[in-house]
Amino acid sequence: MKEKPRNLTIDAYIASCSPTVQPLLQEVRERLGEWIPGAEERISYGMPTFFLGENVVHFAAYVKHLGFYPTSSAIAAFQGEFGSRKWAKGSLQFPLSEPMPWDLLERMVKFRVEEVKARAVAKRQATHQSS
Repeated sequence: MKEKPRNLTIDAYIASCSPTVQPLLQEVRERLGEWIPGAEERISYGMPTFFLGENVVHFAAYVKHLGFYPTSSAIAAFQGEFGSRKWAKGSLQFPLSEPMPWDLLERMVKFRVEEVKARAVAKRQATHQSS
């Protein structure tokens, strides 16, 4: 993989990756756009990120896997469904040699969207009550 330039767009990030992984990255991006309506696309921590008042999810290409970063809460909520995939507190690896489990990704992303929305409502209510 080529070294990723700093301060790039998601388009530039995908273009900087191996041509063999670019279609998968574009599909992940498109699906995230559908699953997170109104999200802003940005680069955060050097990775494509979908932002909805806070970071919802990041993803990144590696030599042998797609890194998926839905935060520790989503990892904890779904870790029983990861099978033999490698995972850590806030990340999950999807080997490029295997089909993507789109249903699992969609459920994790929707979990994160609901979590973000609930946190935003709680913050607004706390701000309103303290006024």
